Amino acid sequence: MSPGTTPSRRPGRRLTASLAEATAGALVVGLAALPAHAAPRTDDPIGTVARTVGDARFEPGPCPRTADPIPDLAHARCGTLTVPEKRSGAHGHKEPWKHDGRRITLAVAIMPAKSSRPAPDPIVWLAGGPGDDAVSEIPMALTGNLNRDRDVIFMSQRGTYSADPELTCPNIDLFNAHALGLVSNAPSTGRLHVEATRACRDRVDAKGADRSAYNDIESSADYDALRRTLGVRQWNVFGISYGTHLALNYMRLHPEGIRSVGIDGILPPSVAGGAVTWKAAREGFDGLFEACAEQRACNTRYPNLKATFLRLVSELEAHPITTTVTVPVHPEPVKVVLDGGNLVTWLTSATHVAEGVPRSIDELAHGNPQRIAEQLAGGKYAPQAIGRVAHGLVYGIFCSQWTPYESRADIIRGGRRAFPSFPRSMLANAPQLAWLHDDCRAWDVPPAPPWIRDVTRSDIPTLALSGGFDAQTAPSNGAYVARTLSRGTTVTVPYVAHVVFAGSRCAQTITTSFFDRPTAPDTSCLAGLEPPQFEIAP
Repeated sequence: MSPGTTPSRRPGRRLTASLAEATAGALVVGLAALPAHAAPRTDDPIGTVARTVGDARFEPGPCPRTADPIPDLAHARCGTLTVPEKRSGAHGHKEPWKHDGRRITLAVAIMPAKSSRPAPDPIVWLAGGPGDDAVSEIPMALTGNLNRDRDVIFMSQRGTYSADPELTCPNIDLFNAHALGLVSNAPSTGRLHVEATRACRDRVDAKGADRSAYNDIESSADYDALRRTLGVRQWNVFGISYGTHLALNYMRLHPEGIRSVGIDGILPPSVAGGAVTWKAAREGFDGLFEACAEQRACNTRYPNLKATFLRLVSELEAHPITTTVTVPVHPEPVKVVLDGGNLVTWLTSATHVAEGVPRSIDELAHGNPQRIAEQLAGGKYAPQAIGRVAHGLVYGIFCSQWTPYESRADIIRGGRRAFPSFPRSMLANAPQLAWLHDDCRAWDVPPAPPWIRDVTRSDIPTLALSGGFDAQTAPSNGAYVARTLSRGTTVTVPYVAHVVFAGSRCAQTITTSFFDRPTAPDTSCLAGLEPPQFEIAP
């Protein structure tokens, strides 16, 4: 596997005029305040002035609550953005959008640039998930030096932990932990899965939230409103994981004011769903298996690693292994059923700790499932896995933008293409997306308009970053989206898993250089990257 940077040369175009016109004037009615064309005072730092534009208002104020301490918030400028929960006129009408009066509040935190003379165009961070809170990802951004030369703006996407209402559902997180002790693809597990989804739906309804208002269309309008109310003429966008999905929709729905876009761990809205998730697993797994095969010590100790893994998946799907493990944060031993589905789920995340993967697979092949079971349970029972994800937003996106446009049969075909040896019982439940269609029937929201699945065509300079070990969003997705981005550059960072910015100093350097020079990022660090040194058991 070799690193590469490929400029996309196919001509691009902006969104068709009818949709662009319908969305460009989204926020032009409502509370009286500054005219939409008013510019901020040049001596006021971003986020220190209250401002209303159309239906949206930004108010400076205290920094938001966070699930974990974030000391850097002591240096942030914070506040809230208040917007309509649901706008109308978003589906192609040219009249100004209207709303039903219900308003929601989104937390905003602005981390100042380290430079004493910051660039005038800040960066706005779009979080992963869907359902993660952008404010919680501040440490990742600052560790990667993203605020070296620019302020970085974090807004809690609607429904997330620091927003009001927050649409987290801890019952789903607790069920996902408990489900490790169930056969993952059994119909009885599916029924319990849907029961947990219904309970989450009832929790969201009890808060008075409109389930149909939590999607990329509304969130894109929120970010456009944030830029305007902060008085920012032009900014840059950086999205990770699901944030790339939102970024690709945002840049075609509201292209005005966007100088450049960085996307890392790419999930294209035009293909999002189970089939592409199977494809991602195959590409990420193969990247890791190939790296082991190319390393003499790993290949000698663990020959035919890929074939061993594929064989274990089929064997365990037919004859699961049940074990118990101890999890530090859980007072009692945890039951884990290791079947084919859970083994695939494990490796989807375990590419982040690639050094130990060959040894873990080899131990399992010799009858010892403990390392894999401990990693599965440790992830599901960790405090960070409970009560943090906004499942109200998760299902809002999955059930309006994905399942209406991808059938269960499509997912099965995608699974069979990626893993032809896998048993049929596994194929409808793609990694990370178990029982998706059943859940969405219970969630019960209308489909988004069909154009939500259009490819993004744009001439905004875009950096498409992928990791060679990414088993969650396919490395090939970067080249896919760049085909219709006339000033897009694709970069694959080898030997790194999902969201390369989080774990690769090289990726961080490429990203910051891109925002300095959006058409010519510095990718020279790729040439010096080395594969991991895999653990070799005695």
